[in-house]
Amino acid sequence: MRFERDGEKNKLAPVDVFVSTVDPLKEPPIITANTILSILAVDYPVNKVSCYVSDDGASMLLFDTLSETSEFARRWVPFCKKYNVEPRAPEFYFSEKIDYLKDKVQTTFVKDRRAMKREYEEFKVRINALVAKAQKKPEEGWVMQDGTPWPGNNTRDHPGMIQVYLGKEGAFDIDGNELPRLVYVSREKRPGYAHHKKAGAMNAMVRVSAVLTNAPFMLNLDCDHYINNSKAIRESMCFLMDPQLGKKLCYVQFPQRFDGIDLNDRYANRNIVFFDINMRGLDGIQGPVYVGTGCVFNRPALYGYEPPVSEKRKKMTCDCWPSWICCCCGGGNRNHKSDSSKKKSGIKSLFSKLKKKTKKKSDDKTMSSYSRKRSSTEAIFDLEDIEEGLEGYDELEKSSLMSQKNFEKRFGMSPVFIASTLMENGGLPEATNTSSLIKEAIHVISCGYEEKTEWGKEIGWIYGSVTEDILTGFRMHCRGWKSVYCMPKRPAFKGSAPINLSDRLHQVLRWALGSVEIFFSRHCPLWYAWGGKLKILERLAYINTIVYPFTSIPLLAYCTIPAVCLLTGKFIIPTINNFASIWFLALFLSIIATAILELRWSGVSINDLWRNEQFWVIGGVSAHLFAVFQGLLKVLFGVDTNFTVTSKGASDEADEFGDLYLFKWTTLLIPPTTLIILNMVGVVAGVSDAINNGYGSWGPLFGKLFFAFWVIVHLYPFLKGLMGRQNRTPTIVVLWSILLASIFSLVWVRIDPFLPKQTGPLLKQCGVDC
Repeated sequence: MRFERDGEKNKLAPVDVFVSTVDPLKEPPIITANTILSILAVDYPVNKVSCYVSDDGASMLLFDTLSETSEFARRWVPFCKKYNVEPRAPEFYFSEKIDYLKDKVQTTFVKDRRAMKREYEEFKVRINALVAKAQKKPEEGWVMQDGTPWPGNNTRDHPGMIQVYLGKEGAFDIDGNELPRLVYVSREKRPGYAHHKKAGAMNAMVRVSAVLTNAPFMLNLDCDHYINNSKAIRESMCFLMDPQLGKKLCYVQFPQRFDGIDLNDRYANRNIVFFDINMRGLDGIQGPVYVGTGCVFNRPALYGYEPPVSEKRKKMTCDCWPSWICCCCGGGNRNHKSDSSKKKSGIKSLFSKLKKKTKKKSDDKTMSSYSRKRSSTEAIFDLEDIEEGLEGYDELEKSSLMSQKNFEKRFGMSPVFIASTLMENGGLPEATNTSSLIKEAIHVISCGYEEKTEWGKEIGWIYGSVTEDILTGFRMHCRGWKSVYCMPKRPAFKGSAPINLSDRLHQVLRWALGSVEIFFSRHCPLWYAWGGKLKILERLAYINTIVYPFTSIPLLAYCTIPAVCLLTGKFIIPTINNFASIWFLALFLSIIATAILELRWSGVSINDLWRNEQFWVIGGVSAHLFAVFQGLLKVLFGVDTNFTVTSKGASDEADEFGDLYLFKWTTLLIPPTTLIILNMVGVVAGVSDAINNGYGSWGPLFGKLFFAFWVIVHLYPFLKGLMGRQNRTPTIVVLWSILLASIFSLVWVRIDPFLPKQTGPLLKQCGVDC
């Protein structure tokens, strides 16, 4: 309301939206298209929204998909804004099982909705045809419509590519209204260069957006996370554009919500405990951690700048004191203030001269796409322009302006990008044309641009871990920035979760492996940046995010000991004195009290808490355990382990939760399977031994059985995942389980269990007639 008044110019800040993709066959193009359509139809001024799609796989399939998506957006966007529909992703809007006539009073709505649904079905047919075509790659490689070879035929050796689909002349919808900008970006890749996976792709998009649009804020989304609430960007602006709080915020994080998950949420895909308890708790300290998607960034925070220092309230002075006392106390502040103002005015005049140089060097031609190989040291504008702007200043101003040459060592050899980093409110220099900016954008995504710079070290997404999100947010908080957790009533973003057991475990493995990598790096919260601006409770929270995989080792022992005790006949709990039992009881009650308080405060149900507890055990004895060993192999022996991209896909209407019961074999399934078998065999052996020993052995047995059943109950969702589809349990699995348990119990217990056991020494006749 403050920045958007009737009759006045809209003052909302521009936003650049980033969508990252890698493999269009594992990340279906129709899902990516829905995400892009929801961005283009967002409830925000169209001239202040730009969507950048990063194709890190250089796929012609995605290139053609964006072309079809931009054409369909000309009809979809005005339909959404005319009838104010939610959500504005067509796949999920048309699949909603609600009364779509509610609150819709326009008489033409039903007719337009039917027509739009028919057009969307035709759009899906065209996208599916592209997917079918992409699965049969020609031997000579892909060829574009104009007959030229596709530059990305070799995904590991290709030039940088940029295509502007919307945002140029003629990019209007069917009603004649302007559409947001849509830009395809594929960074250059060459053999011998480290590309740093997703983190490198995100940094490339930061530089491209700074050259082409330079919005002060950036929204980061995965290709399968569409905008579920069209006012989501406005929600974040309530914090980021706040006159007091906004200047110190590095980002606004939204919770992740998911579609296509069964009501029971067998594998805790919703992560309710994390998003509704842990993240909300961090919001009361220094702010939530960055979780990779659904986050609106403040651009200066990604550039490695520190937040502005709060001005202290001026102390009251008395006129009766001598002037020399005032000079000692605070008289020097005026000179310092004037010096800083001179520096700012000098920088402004410097870049005004740079703009004039830019205007002279610009071409008159406009260009919507540009793609070619370019050396990492070639730039559109020379740094001599900055040096020439130093004439006419005194030594103080000259030294401050000469320090701007150090920016090339920090940000790279692009004066246009350097100029954009110093614009407080974003925007582009005046008198710039599309041709020169596209050329410079190609330059900043070249594979050698980041060499000998601070990209990935101090600037942008930080390299060194597959969970670059945790590392990036941690560095921002260490500089003193704060973050905010925003939870609107209608979820801002929704995505698809891997509900299959194997895919879910691989996802958890990737997160855990990233935490282990951070633990063994110089950025470990245990020792990094002590004495800085990171609050102690926030540091403890970050420590928790990187040490939790190591809890898999005691957890594995905890799940094994009950079975061992049943097989050996020893009791699991040792005898302790009264004082130790009081400590044990106090600890046990405090854990229960904490859980109750969290449930009451957050509104999370007991079922969600229990599902989270179950999958903590399942993931702990499998994915977390593997992550610890893989991390040690990487640190000690340099053995790098690759992770696979999590498959995303739209739910099948005929079988909505078909993937839930799909069995995919992976080595991550071995430890939990072993624990289940071990505990089941232990239970059978313990009961058989109690039957053999009589009534007196049943008392100690119940204590042993309690802990064994507790482990089995925690692993029960995993057991159901092994069994497969409900009511279709493989018979061979049941037969083999019964057979193995029976054989093991018969071997463990004697074949003649009803004969009394003899105690004491074995007596034999000595052979002498006594």
